[in-house]
Amino acid sequence: MQIEVCCYSLADCRAAQQAGAHRIELCSGLSEGGLTPSLGLLRQVKQHIPLPVFVMIRPRGGDFVYNEAEQEVMQLDLEAAKQAGADGFVLGGLCPNGTVDERFTRTFVQQAAPLPVTFHRAFDLTRDPVDALEAVIRTGAVRILTSGQQPTAEAGAALLQTLVQKATGRIEIMAGAGVNAQNTQHLAQTGVDALHLSGQVRTESPMTFRSPHVRMATAVPGEYDRVSTSEERVRGVVEAI
Repeated sequence: MQIEVCCYSLADCRAAQQAGAHRIELCSGLSEGGLTPSLGLLRQVKQHIPLPVFVMIRPRGGDFVYNEAEQEVMQLDLEAAKQAGADGFVLGGLCPNGTVDERFTRTFVQQAAPLPVTFHRAFDLTRDPVDALEAVIRTGAVRILTSGQQPTAEAGAALLQTLVQKATGRIEIMAGAGVNAQNTQHLAQTGVDALHLSGQVRTESPMTFRSPHVRMATAVPGEYDRVSTSEERVRGVVEAI
């Protein structure tokens, strides 16, 4: 079983590699659930990390219905990341009625070719997961990242198993959200092809002066928190397989 780790820095990627992960999902925007990373970070990671690096293509937080201008940004980001050495991409779009936007997604799958595309957890916001599964398969994406439409993959284990059975090997199902060493075996029993985690730990900022009056961040983490990938937590999942 493949282990993918969501990373936001070179240090995160190194921790994932040293822990035995098989693939990196590279992002920025931790507090927004993952956004497109900078080209500088991608180039740095590709220079130092031998693992396959899948790049998130998501221009903003919030919903997954994108207007024409946002789609143009995404196409430019994808092409730039492709030229910078990305090994694959993570993306997805929805229609306002909660169905997979097949035209949108297929366009990006075709642009990414011959590199593979993972359809991300926008899948968990669809109205009918079985219909969404078939729609994603039709787009040509190779993998779906999902928590089984629950807050955690463990809570969504029943749907994960159903998706694996319905997919019949036509697309990979990767379980993500709340994956840890304690629930790895349970999730593996659903038959999923891969597990996705961040293995996050929170540490204090080295700032000694802290302004009591001004906040830059509107969400956690704030100015005086740092979140990073824990090699120990990732290794726990790898060893539990």
